[in-house]
Amino acid sequence: MPSWQSAFFDRFFRISKPRPSDAVTDIVDLHRQYNYLTDRFGAVPGDTAFETATLGPVRGEWGRADNSSPGRLIIFFHGGGYVSGSPETHRALIARLAHAAEASVFSPAYRLAPEFAFPAAVRDGIDTYRQFVSRGVAPSSIVLAGNGSGGGLALSVLLAIRNAGLPMPAALIAMSPWADLSLSGWSVLQNAKNDTALSWELLFVSARHYLKRNNPADPYASPAFANFKGFPPLMVHAGSLEMLRDDASRIGDRAAEAGVPVSVEIYDGMQHVFQANPYVPEARVSLQRLGQFVRSRIQAATENGGQTNG
Repeated sequence: MPSWQSAFFDRFFRISKPRPSDAVTDIVDLHRQYNYLTDRFGAVPGDTAFETATLGPVRGEWGRADNSSPGRLIIFFHGGGYVSGSPETHRALIARLAHAAEASVFSPAYRLAPEFAFPAAVRDGIDTYRQFVSRGVAPSSIVLAGNGSGGGLALSVLLAIRNAGLPMPAALIAMSPWADLSLSGWSVLQNAKNDTALSWELLFVSARHYLKRNNPADPYASPAFANFKGFPPLMVHAGSLEMLRDDASRIGDRAAEAGVPVSVEIYDGMQHVFQANPYVPEARVSLQRLGQFVRSRIQAATENGGQTNG
């Protein structure tokens, strides 16, 4: 049963959710709606320092908590429907994840649509990974992560890493991932009135800007349609009330079909990226579990000599 805190915020966010325009095609309107979501993330914890950086062709930002270990690296892809967001807008969430995982976090400022359509974001993601590996960072010390569209992008980048024959990272974690840009999940309709963050119009138009004329079922755009063979262990958390709930479940299905260790947790009564709300106990539980998973998988991968798919 959801906590009273989450019930309170659910009611508040339901009232304050911005209404989409009759035709949500203007990029300014899309930014307005996504900014509304990141404005709910709360203050950035004071125990984390941020620093801009450039790795080869990729610009991004480091986030290091006071307990971050140099032997743990999270590459975090921010959400925003592939059209909005930045490492800066997600600092509060990144800081809490860095602290929970006792890890350093690098968040790439990957290129956004409509100026840079699919697969620009995927290319920036794999370029980021290549840069770390080429600089001597052990893949067994790296975990890919993301929220919303960033969670889907993390899976797409993992697919690109595998298909390029690169050594795999230790694991992947995702919070409310958007893994199906065709919007074919039943929860997209079932939770349309329950979701206080997303709407069908917002997702559809964001996908149209990102994909242009590409197939929404392309596995690099929608990893829910990918083959997960050879992937490292995965952990995915989502809320029962969000439209993208079934995206998380389908990731679990793809992983199970490929024999990949996976943990999918659907939190009762929770909304999209509920981990970003610092005032609900479910957010703390989820982040603690994700952080523990990061620590244990990096330790296991390191002890196994870099073998991460078991």
